[in-house]
Amino acid sequence: MSTSPTEAKTALAREIRVTDDALTVHLADGRILSAPLSWYPRLRHGTPEERADWRLIGEGEGVHWPRLDEDISVEGLLEGRRSGESPTSLSRWLRERGESR
Repeated sequence: MSTSPTEAKTALAREIRVTDDALTVHLADGRILSAPLSWYPRLRHGTPEERADWRLIGEGEGVHWPRLDEDISVEGLLEGRRSGESPTSLSRWLRERGESR
């Protein structure tokens, strides 16, 4: 399934759910997007409390998790983009959290 650039730009998130396995985003137009949590290492390593602490940004164009320093755009989800974080950056972040990779 392909998504036109217009659809991606106008799709807005309204509700977010993060489980141990998936990120699910409910869009204002009724669609529901789901992606494996393994695509987003910071969310995967976050606690349930950190995952539940999210904010919509750009009136729903994206989602920000302040305690995890993670931002995910609806456009990126529609295009099937995974986290672009480098392994070096993720390792440094995990060390700062007191975790090992």
